[in-house]
Amino acid sequence: MKKFVVTIIASALLGGCVQQSTLPSTPVKSLTSSEVIAATTDEQWRWVDPENILKLTLPTGAAYIELNPALAPKHSANIKKLARQGFYQGTHIYRFVEGFVAQGGDSTGKKLTKTKNSTVPAEFYLTTNKPLMITEMGRDGYAPITGFLNGFAVAQNETRDQTWQIHCHGVFAMARGNDINSASTEFFVTIGQGPRYLDKNITVFGRVLTGMAHFHQLARTPEGGSEFNPITDLQVLADVSSDSSRFKVMKTDSDAFKQLISARGSRSEEWFAYSHNYIDVCGMPVPTKQLND
Repeated sequence: MKKFVVTIIASALLGGCVQQSTLPSTPVKSLTSSEVIAATTDEQWRWVDPENILKLTLPTGAAYIELNPALAPKHSANIKKLARQGFYQGTHIYRFVEGFVAQGGDSTGKKLTKTKNSTVPAEFYLTTNKPLMITEMGRDGYAPITGFLNGFAVAQNETRDQTWQIHCHGVFAMARGNDINSASTEFFVTIGQGPRYLDKNITVFGRVLTGMAHFHQLARTPEGGSEFNPITDLQVLADVSSDSSRFKVMKTDSDAFKQLISARGSRSEEWFAYSHNYIDVCGMPVPTKQLND
């Protein structure tokens, strides 16, 4: 059966005594984002395990997706099992909500899996026995705590013992029906502004490392005489001997990434006439490098 993503369509008070300014006569220029990245050392980056990367081959090229087994181990294991069975060969990216998601898999709902269990229990959030520390970015309208964990944008409850990956641009998630445990084979990638109202309603378990352009270039409607957005294959990168791609991601618990958050929030590049001194969690990119042996 086909699963679909459900589509549902402050002011601060300032006070205190006036004090004499102690600012230096010449303001100290803060580092730009590119300067922060350029100054990083190898210790501030991590290699992504190719066992946790999916290679999704589309008509215009390959997208590489890092899985998030720390927060959704069952979904991560299931998609790798399906990939290794060759389930996605000959399937399609067949459904779009413009500025929202691109959904792929078996559009007929008739392709059978070789797994014993056809559905995966919901993993909307991870519950821990004690607070889980993340690189925090503050509260927003969808969660009391937002930030980053292991390179993924996440949110938490007040007591920090529930942690979930959130719907930012480029996340990888599994579609489901009304039954929260009905996710099976149909996946989606967010191609627009993150639909945060889906947080804790769908299992999000990865993000696109590189290749978002290939999702944006997909046809939106079928055209006569051509196959509609065929998926050549979805593979675990560790299994693809012909592909030497390797990926490094900045450690989101590093001092460099914390400095980058500050630089992205307070833009000091010459182009900017005004800096908002703020950035939300979905607006904070995680630097990623693709290298080939």
